[in-house]
Amino acid sequence: MSAGGRYIGRFAPSPTGPLHAGSLVAALASWLDARAAHGGRGGRWLVRIEDVDPPRCMPGADQRILAQLAACGLLPDEPPRYQSSRGARYQQALDQLLTAQLAYPCACTRRDIDAALAARGLQHERHVERPYPGTCRNGLNGRTPRAWRFHAEKYQSKMPLAHTSQAQEATHLIADCITGNGVAWVDRRLGPQQQDVARQVGDFVLRRADGLWAYQLAVVVDDADQGVTHIVRGEDLADNTPRQILLQSALGLAAPQYLHTPLVCGADGEKLSKQHGAPPIDDGRPLQALAAAAQVLGLPAPPAGSTHVADALALWVRAWARTYKPTIAPL
Repeated sequence: MSAGGRYIGRFAPSPTGPLHAGSLVAALASWLDARAAHGGRGGRWLVRIEDVDPPRCMPGADQRILAQLAACGLLPDEPPRYQSSRGARYQQALDQLLTAQLAYPCACTRRDIDAALAARGLQHERHVERPYPGTCRNGLNGRTPRAWRFHAEKYQSKMPLAHTSQAQEATHLIADCITGNGVAWVDRRLGPQQQDVARQVGDFVLRRADGLWAYQLAVVVDDADQGVTHIVRGEDLADNTPRQILLQSALGLAAPQYLHTPLVCGADGEKLSKQHGAPPIDDGRPLQALAAAAQVLGLPAPPAGSTHVADALALWVRAWARTYKPTIAPL
């Protein structure tokens, strides 16, 4: 590893089923970004199994995913970490936010939220976030708490022009900043981004009504504890980034660099997903699966007659470095 900086990346699949063509794009991209770091000498690449939602997890899917990655030559630099063993750490983070008065209990059901929004003339649209109307910000009025929320409105409003100092150090001066008007950041592929979390999302959930930890809190805590400096993941997760930047700042954690990859869509135009029956990649033909993922990422096809995964991966590491130019966080 370079003395001038460090790179730690990760691929974090949910074990709701085996890898499909869309998830392989994210896996390959994150692996290539790590291996292309430090002028091709490489950084570290981790795998984290995001099994924080057990009802959605499929028995044995984690081992199937790890076997598929191995067949494709995508091997992590240390044993995988499982979110299901991290509950105490997530509670510690929630307690920190509660102490800072940046989290609060919420008694609202989805029906309550929809009714409150409808009273304001707003209807819930498909694929659009339900902005929380703030019903429980000032107390439950005798109702039973169901979930815990982050006080995004309060945190944004008190940040007139606050750059997260840890984020500046970790992201090599990529400008992640939080103001009363929202969160601005720069995605390495999508360019400058901005979202008013308080208005567009509202006070988002940290711990769900069923007692399970919300993705936003778990991923922020895990990335920080693993020292992740670079996150490469699918473009469908880009709108999660401002919520995570808010949490990173509120918890005093460093913000990684972000790169969101193109999505693979099915014939109906919807994102390819396990929930929509996307078939698993054929790990008996890994080079073919990898070549399809590389094409989505704008990388060259392997030479005609190529049969070795390692040779193709080496070609794509060089092409990735030219196309996506990984930058390294200073130590």
